[in-house]
Order: sequence, then structure tokens, then C-alpha cells
Amino acid sequence: MDPYPTPPGGGRGDRTPVTGVRPEILASWQRSQSLGIDRERAALPIESDLDPDSLLIRAAAPVLDRLCERFSGVPVTVALTDSRANIVERRGDPAGLRLMDAASLVLGANVDERFMGTSSVSMVLSTRAPFVVVGHEHFLHDLKKLTCMAAPVCDPVGGAVRGAVNLSVPQVLADPGMALVLQDATERIGERLLELGTARELELMRSFRKARKLGGHAELDLGSGELSRLGGPSPRLAPQERLMLLERAVELISSTGEAFAEVPLAGGRTAMLRRRELHHGDAEGAAVEVSFEGTPGTETPGPAVVTAPDGRHVPLLNRPTAAAGVNASDAAAKPHAAGSTDAWLLLVGEPGVGRHAAEARGRLSLLNEAGVRLGTTLDMWRTAEELAEIAVPRFADLVVVDLVESVLAGEEPPPGRLHSDVALRRVAVWAGEDSLDTPIGRVDEPADYPAGTPQARCLETGQPVTDSVLTAALAGHPAGRVHPVDLLGEGVHSYLGAPLSARGSVLGLAGFYRRGRTRPYEQDDLALAGELAARAATSVDNARRYRREHHASLTLQRSLLPHALPRLSTVELASRYLPADARAGVGGDWFDVIPLSGMRVALVVGDVPGNGLQAAATMGRLRTAVRTLAGLDLLPEEVLVHLDDLVSRTPDESADEQDPATGATCLYAVYDPVSCRCTVARAGHPPPALLTPDGEARLIDLPAGPPLGLGGIQPYESATVDLPAGSLLTMYTDGLLKESRGYGDTEARTGRLLASLSRAGPALEDICDRVADTLLPGGPHDDVALLLARVHALPEDRVASWEFPSDSSVVARARALTRAQLAAWDLSELDFNTGLVVSELVTNAVRYGGQGPVGLRLLRDDSLICEVSDRSNTSPRIRRAATTEEGGRGLFLVAQFTKSWGARYMPQGKTVWAEQIPQPEQPAPETDEQALLAMFDDPG
Repeated sequence: MDPYPTPPGGGRGDRTPVTGVRPEILASWQRSQSLGIDRERAALPIESDLDPDSLLIRAAAPVLDRLCERFSGVPVTVALTDSRANIVERRGDPAGLRLMDAASLVLGANVDERFMGTSSVSMVLSTRAPFVVVGHEHFLHDLKKLTCMAAPVCDPVGGAVRGAVNLSVPQVLADPGMALVLQDATERIGERLLELGTARELELMRSFRKARKLGGHAELDLGSGELSRLGGPSPRLAPQERLMLLERAVELISSTGEAFAEVPLAGGRTAMLRRRELHHGDAEGAAVEVSFEGTPGTETPGPAVVTAPDGRHVPLLNRPTAAAGVNASDAAAKPHAAGSTDAWLLLVGEPGVGRHAAEARGRLSLLNEAGVRLGTTLDMWRTAEELAEIAVPRFADLVVVDLVESVLAGEEPPPGRLHSDVALRRVAVWAGEDSLDTPIGRVDEPADYPAGTPQARCLETGQPVTDSVLTAALAGHPAGRVHPVDLLGEGVHSYLGAPLSARGSVLGLAGFYRRGRTRPYEQDDLALAGELAARAATSVDNARRYRREHHASLTLQRSLLPHALPRLSTVELASRYLPADARAGVGGDWFDVIPLSGMRVALVVGDVPGNGLQAAATMGRLRTAVRTLAGLDLLPEEVLVHLDDLVSRTPDESADEQDPATGATCLYAVYDPVSCRCTVARAGHPPPALLTPDGEARLIDLPAGPPLGLGGIQPYESATVDLPAGSLLTMYTDGLLKESRGYGDTEARTGRLLASLSRAGPALEDICDRVADTLLPGGPHDDVALLLARVHALPEDRVASWEFPSDSSVVARARALTRAQLAAWDLSELDFNTGLVVSELVTNAVRYGGQGPVGLRLLRDDSLICEVSDRSNTSPRIRRAATTEEGGRGLFLVAQFTKSWGARYMPQGKTVWAEQIPQPEQPAPETDEQALLAMFDDPG
């Protein structure tokens, strides 16, 4: 296919791109070329059975006369076409009329684009808007000297295009003001259509009222909604019942073959509707009457009954003398018997008016459905699919939805309108159930529309656009891709494009296609498509914003969670963080593993209420606070007390606001591999599960502390349990026990958790997967944090401990015992540093630790840990000694010769510890070791 159509006048071998021609014209030329229209002389079909007295001609005749008078002396021609593009009236300059004859533009000729190519009328009937075609833009050579301007004639009742008026003038005499005069004329024709139609309907009403007076019919007062008639009471109707009756009456008036209808009402009643044909001159319409079965208080006999074509027994709403099809004059000539009847007049109108009313009600129903179905998920792809499924088949035969690539990525869309070269991606194609397995309907592919196509115009203008599209014109996409319009078959189809606009930005494009051109889109359809697209765009933008926030929240949360669990010789670790589904969002669940002094380890799991960025940020704040408190070697219950105090303090004491962390839960456990004991405290959190080496799974019984921020209710308490080597400790958040959107049967789900643990294998990663698959087969409904820890004991041969009296003479003995133990452990390279550390710490314990005994413990793992305990709670600190002072340098030297050091407190006393990393390659120091160590020995 040519990148540009060959311009009129050029040969078929001419491939020079056309310049100075509007994109819409280029697209029309391309369609005309694809249809094989002869540019020299088009073969136009002629409609011979035209109605010279049609409503359109009668409404337009005086307007066209005044239009020609307005341009008297100017060689103009005026042509009126109907909605099918047939010329039904023409007048104007004789020379212009002869030119029209030469081009076969006679009465009855069809000037649609399919037959004569690009013309002002064809563009108007495609776009439903005024259009001007300048001389060289015509497809036919016979018209290239003319400027043709056309405007649509719209039905004022339903907005349908009933026809078009074309004004042709030599190009050199064309003036922009002519187009304005032409639009005024077409608007006046629309007004006359309303006047003539109203007059016809008024005549029908007069005829029916005349028959009603003779027949005793009653009338529905639309103001009060009550039925009234002479001679008797009438049943009362609820507002919803009145609406149902009027809607069904509109359908009956529009129907060509249906004459009766039944509408069920409250209280077991049934409303019987009957359609009666009405005639008055050339005006043809219908009236709908209603009667009620089961209406109390009716003294007259029931109506006569006839058998409908489908076998139903249907009552006649007036006396049998007025059979179906009797006109109003016949009814007036044969009055009914005196007395009241049970028939009420419900509605009078012409079928066309009823059709428009029914279509308007259908549009309203479609919008109501869109309000319910659109945006049920925070997913852009699903929202586009919902829009397509709603529109097919009631509004379109095919719907194609394309979104901007950056929007799908969650980025902020550019403000204003889009250029036709913007990167689009197809996210939905729907042509009914039959299109499910059609390869042409594939999505998730790039989409592009050349300049001049109605799709490109829609994106550039930011307004709904209606036009006709040719299947072949959209079939030649790059890389062999095929446009879904092929689902409609070959030929020209009606198209309506609506931009997906939200908050001042265009997010994409919704294309609605109807097969062929028998049901072109009207002005009301533009408004409906725009409303549908706007509602879908709002849902798409909400999904985009949610996706961006969800991604940011998830990224923040994952960045605040441990990137890798520490590798410990006494504890095996595995974890899972399972984010909630897209509807619930990211929550504040978290876990942490914190190595402590003495080869102990703190295991933490917590849950912050809410979801989104704030929950993730609050979680990060609590995790940081826990790590800080854990570094102080506080007891578990003391950690929770400090956390509760942190949450209870509001940012502004004078403000009545609550910390976002209020109600957060936390489980804090400390495991000591030397004693094989675990101390646990919880703040409103589920207790951990324990699987012992013998296969018994149970929950650890813990005191139930209140959630954080509510600590004033009761104090936090801890419990200490012995954990045999090889025990598995399972800590989790409550999302693991939640079912659907609530908790469900927590006890039953806890039983399933314990059962899955008891059947677990040795690999911790497999256990995580088993627990998730057992309790969350469909994915979590709330965030889940899961932490597994299999504990091991530190072998006895790696622990050495002694207890000394509080006397300065024990320093040398402690140093000697330490040297001997290091030799047994083959760590003699640490003799100097360890001797220095032991000497300083034991000396401080003797001098400042009170009267109790002094404990010394050595722990050997990947590092060497030296611990000295005393009965004092005084915290040691480093100070810089002056040059004239003999003491004060001990802890400073300890800090210099060890990797780290610190102190932790016990119920009675404290422990000061120091950690060293063995470095066998390190050369021995040249310092006089014995002289330096002798400084710590007291004489005598």
C-alpha cells in the first residue's frame, strides 16, 4: 500500500508524497483509491424511487430558496442529500447545474465516498460535522475547479443526521462567510423538522382526544402520575410503576409488529398495554392504552378478549368495535356505548419519536451499567476490557482500547493533547464471545495510527470523532501486524473514537466500530462515547496512581526489610514476605534478625496497621527503633515498653492526633545458644509456634501484652522457655491466619499451621513454601511476614567460665587461666590481646563492681568473646586520660585491640564483653608484653 495516495491528476506510478493537503483528505483519498473509483468519471448509483414530498424536502424547500436568493448573482449550486447520501433536491446557477449533470450529480445520485470518492457531502456524513473541500482536494477531476462546503441537517429530537446541504462555488469566488451562512440554513431546516413533526403529533393527539371523548377513555396525568377518567375511580401507581409503563409504551410505539404487552405490578396486578394505530392526513402514529387486571372498585365488566398471534389471550382496551388498525375517524364514527371503560390513554406519538426516546433510554441504561461495572478492579488492563465488554453489542460491534505506554508503566501522563506519533499499546479488543480465539484480536502489542486517520484526529483534538474507516486502510501495520477491524470483514465501517481523558491528560483512545454503514454514529452517540470514555479514563487513572503508589510502597517496604539474613552458626534462618493482593495494597508487616552479644540473637516480627506508603514508612521507623533498643541489650519486655512509649507520644503534644503506629503489634524473642533458653515477649501479636526435635508442634504460652500505643492497659511480661537443640521456632504475622477479608476460624487455621510444621522436612526454605501453600493456597489477603529459626546449642568444649572473689590478686590468675584455655583452643596468637582485655575488665570489676564475685567466660566461635560479670550496675565508659595521670587508659586500650565491646545488664549486675577475630597471619607485637601486663598487678 502506498504511504500516501496518488494525488488526482498523477499517474499510478507517481509515488511523490502529497504536500499541502490536510490529513483527513489524504486518508479519504487512500480509501477512495482502495475502492478502485475512476477519477475521470465515477459510476454513481441512481435512486429512482424518491419521495418528492418527504418531510425532509418539505422542511428544506423554503430554506433552500432563501439560500439561493442570498447568493443571487453568484454562480452557486445548492444540493440537498438524505442520510444515505442520495441527492433529493438541487437548485442554483444554470452553469453550475450543467456541471453537476456532466459529473452525473443528478437527482437520486448517491454521492457517498464509496462511489464518487472524496467530497464535502461524504466527509460530512462520515464525520457528522461541517466540512469544506477545496478544488484540488476533490477526488473527481470534474470538481477540481470548485470549492464545496457542506453541513449536516440534524434531527432536533434525537440528534440523528437526516441529511446534508452542499453549497458549490468556483474556487476563486469562495468566501469563508459562505460556510457560516450554510450552517445557519441547516440549523433552520432542523428547526422546521421539529415544527412539522410537532404539528403532526398535535394532529394525532387531537384525533385521539376526539375518539376518547366518544369512547370514554381516561388519561394519565404525567404531573401527578395518577390516572383519571369520568365516572369512576382509578388505581394509584407508584413512581417506579409509572416509569415502567411509560418505557414499555415508548417501545410499543416504536415497534412495527408488536401490538400488546403485559407489565407486572405490585400486589399481583398486571398492566395490559395495547397499541392503536392513528392517522391524520399524512401523519401516522400510534397511541398506547393501559388497563389493569385485579383492579378493585371497577364496577364495569372486564374488557373483551382476543387471541394474539402468539396464542396469548389479550383484552381489547375498548369495545370490540374498535379492532386493531381502526383509525381515529372510524372510531369517531362508531362511538362506544355509554358508560365508563377500564382503558386509560398512556402515550401518543410517532414511531420515529418513540425510537429516539427508546435509544435515549438505552444510552442511559448503558451509562448506568458502566457506573456499576467500570473500575471494579485497580487494574488498567481489566478496566479497558470492562469498557469493551459493556459497549458490545449494544453500542458497537467491535471495541479497541489503546493506552499510552508511559501510562501503563505508571508514569504521569503528559498534560494536554497527544501527537499521533505517541507510543500506544493495545490493551483490549472485544467483538463478542466469537472473538476470543481470533488471532487478530491479540492484545499487548504496539498500536500506531498514521496522521489523518480519525484515530489520530481524536488524539490530537482531545474530542470524540466519528468517521468511516476502510478495513484495508488499517490492515497494513508495521511488522505484519493486522488491525482488529478485520474482525468486521472487508469494506467501509462506521467508527467513533473517544479519547480517554482524565485530569487534563489523555491516557489513550477507545475506538468503537460498527459493521458497515447502515447504522452510522450520531451526535448523541458522540456524547455517550465521550461519557463512557471519561468514566473509563478516571478508573484507568486511579489504577495508574494506585499502581505507582503500590510499587513505591512495595519498594520502600522491601528496602526497609532485611536484604539478607545474617549467617549464624547457632541459628539457621529462613523467611518470607508475602505482599497482599492488589486490592488490599502493601501493608506494614516486617521481620528482623539482630545478632547480640554473647552469641545471642534477637528474632523480631511486627505488623503495622493499614497499608500503603504510610504503613511502610511507619514499619521502617519501628524497625529502626527496635534495632537501636536491641543494641542496648535490653530485656524483651523492656524493648516493648520503650516501643510503646515511643508510639504513645504524639508528634505535637497539643494536637489531638494519633501516631500511625498506634495498634501495631510486635513479637520480640532472644535466644541464648549457651543456655539454650529463649526469652519472649509480645505486644498484641500471635504467639510463636515451636516444633521440638521429637516432632511435637505447639504454640508457646506467653503473657498477652497490649498492642503498641496502648501499653497503659497492662504491663508487658516475658516468658523464658528451654529450646532443645534442633528445635524450630516459627514467628509470623496475623495475615497467615486470616481467611478472605476477615480472620475466619483462627483456631482451625492455627491447627493447620501446626500440622504443616509437624510434617515438615529438614530444609527451612521448603518449610516456608509448605506453610504458604497450606494456609494461603490462593495468595494472602493481608500482608504476611514469616520467620523460621532452627536453633542449635553451642558445644560445651567451646565455653569456658570461672568465678573469682572480688580481690585484686585474681587478675594474674584470670590471665593465666585465659592463656591456658587459648592454648587448648589453638588460639595462642590472641594471647597478648586477650590477656590485655581480661586484665582490664577483671581489674575494673574488682575495683568498681561491688563486693560480689567476679565471673569470667570465654566463648569460641568464628570469633573469640570475653565476658566479665560483676554485681554493679555502673556503666563503664571510655575517657581520655591526661598525660600526667597514671590510670584511665584501660577501656581505651580494650577498644583499640578488639573488634567491638559493650555492656549488658542483668537483673542483678552487668556483663562487660569484648569480641576479637582471630588473625593467624598477624605478626606478634614488638611491645614488651610482660612489662605492659605487669601494670595491672598490684604489689604484694
